[in-house]
Amino acid sequence: MAEQQTVAAAHGRPDAVDQQALDEVVRFTSELIRIDTTNRGGGDGNERPAAEYVAEQLSDAGITPRILESAPGRANVVARIPGTDPTAPALLVHGHLDVVPAEPADWSVHPFAGEIRDGVVWGRGAVDMKNMDAMVLATVRAWARSGQRPPRDIVLAFTADEEDSASYGSGYLVAEHADLFEGCTEGISESGAFTFHASDSMRIYPVAAGERGTAWLKLSAKGTAGHGSKVNRDNAVTHLAAAIARIGEHQWPVRITDTVRAQLLALAELHGVEPDLDDVDALLAKLGPSATLVKSTVRNSANPTMLDAGYKVNVVPGAATAFVDGRILPGGQEEFTTTLDELTGPHVTWEYHHREVPLQAPVDSPTYAAMREALEHFDPEGHVVPYCMSGGTDAKQFSRLGITGYGFSPLKLPPGYDYLALFHGVDERVPVDALHFGVRVLDRFLSGASAPAGEESR
Repeated sequence: MAEQQTVAAAHGRPDAVDQQALDEVVRFTSELIRIDTTNRGGGDGNERPAAEYVAEQLSDAGITPRILESAPGRANVVARIPGTDPTAPALLVHGHLDVVPAEPADWSVHPFAGEIRDGVVWGRGAVDMKNMDAMVLATVRAWARSGQRPPRDIVLAFTADEEDSASYGSGYLVAEHADLFEGCTEGISESGAFTFHASDSMRIYPVAAGERGTAWLKLSAKGTAGHGSKVNRDNAVTHLAAAIARIGEHQWPVRITDTVRAQLLALAELHGVEPDLDDVDALLAKLGPSATLVKSTVRNSANPTMLDAGYKVNVVPGAATAFVDGRILPGGQEEFTTTLDELTGPHVTWEYHHREVPLQAPVDSPTYAAMREALEHFDPEGHVVPYCMSGGTDAKQFSRLGITGYGFSPLKLPPGYDYLALFHGVDERVPVDALHFGVRVLDRFLSGASAPAGEESR
């Protein structure tokens, strides 16, 4: 295959991706899916078997892994691959081992069978994110066979608990083992660099350079308990329901961050429309399917998700609670707090159930340029644009160590493949060809072959 013979002419580095790497990325994805690492939240999870699997693959390639348990079964793996330039800043490459629950009865195939059918790997974690874990393993094992070393240290982290609070995973690593990430200034992980088909002829690769912050809220209302047959103007359920309705109906104002501004300008140019940032909703209407990539990140948001009140139909409870999934743009914290105070009103209090910071990363950095070059090298007709994730990743925790995070888990996907809908969805799956593309792109980027001239050690 011609792509396997690629030589990075500018730097003279051969492509390390051989047939074994292409075979391994598929096998690793399938075998990792078969290891049920369901995270049900609240401490209910077991990533240890997957961590041991990852550690075995690394050890087999001569890479020394450390398995670090934050609690019984909640295991993480960290390893460092020395670069050729010890003065260069290190790069963190991280992926989580846990997955969200899956109900087998809802699926076309068993979600933990790791079945490979018609050129597609099926199962929970196929895109979120055991595929990326497998791509990383296949890439670094290919380097070991070829004797290739990256230009800077690569720190690998395979984490627990990303699908809940991250307290057993990246949060634990940052708090208890920060020394393992010494020298890391940037990191890459999930949810970016996938093919988004904006039209029959336009392939877009959104590389994540930002995340909204997480603001999961608990709302509490108190009232006067009493008999359900009596008039009660101090009903906790009524107070809470009114607050929830106001939150659910609130229209948050548009707030454009640097990452989203760059994304809107790039998409407007691709679609040949005027980039009117004074009327973003009108601009989004002109972007067609591409608006999907940005419409959730031009505002803060707050979605009511859970309610709990009462224990008997004829008893007015004295208290009621609700939970809200809030997301905050960089710079949007004060507006979010003020707005929630207003929307909840005088009879309802609120507090953070779980909170994480929003992130932004520069889109004019050498690292972003290298990611773009690696993608365009293997898909010259693709268009790379910045992207802000509506949700969050482990990059939030690693940012506490001063690590700037990007979403870069490359996949070239066929038309009609709704990648975003498969996150936490039914019949999660990934094409074999997409995994092959990802390994090639990761190898080119991580090996430094895609770095602009003179930038390998920056």
